[in-house]
Amino acid sequence: MLAAMNTHFRPQHLPLTTQAAEGLARRLWSMAEIDAMVAAGILMEDERFELIGGEIVPMPPKGNRHELVKTALNLHWAARIPPDIRFTKETTFRLNETSFLEPDFVFYRKSVGLVNLKPETALLVVEIADNSLAYDLGRKAALYAGSGVREFWVIDAVGLETHVHRGAMAEGYRDKWIVPPNEMLAWDISNAMSVQLGTLELV
Repeated sequence: MLAAMNTHFRPQHLPLTTQAAEGLARRLWSMAEIDAMVAAGILMEDERFELIGGEIVPMPPKGNRHELVKTALNLHWAARIPPDIRFTKETTFRLNETSFLEPDFVFYRKSVGLVNLKPETALLVVEIADNSLAYDLGRKAALYAGSGVREFWVIDAVGLETHVHRGAMAEGYRDKWIVPPNEMLAWDISNAMSVQLGTLELV
């Protein structure tokens, strides 16, 4: 099975292994191989995991606070979104051949369409963190920046502070700041989508 997948789904330039922190080699997976394993039933479509640098990373269950914030933001943004912009929730967002993430929200232009969504065409990516704040601000932020995502927000579901990242560069985001819940969280593409997190009804 693995040999066949290597032949049919692995780009020729992609190595077979990656190096783990403890020095042991790990099997490096490609996006196409993950798709093939889902199609074959080896991985279930409803399994929660992300592919980061070729490694399959299981994702923990989302907490109640996370879901409350996500639902409130979904209602807020759906009622205000401009006609030329769309957003999708928890999509498989492909960054490159060996990485995909599942952000809570991705915004893009209607003219681009979901099927053509790429890091460089994403207008805004939003992650809501209840127990993953350090991870989202660290490794995930680095992945988004290195892939060219222009604007990235990490919303702390507990304190409702938002960590805004802009100016993607290979080594990380150039501009970073925190917006408190009692201040307006503004998006440079559309003022209509601004939100004051402290006023959201979390029910």
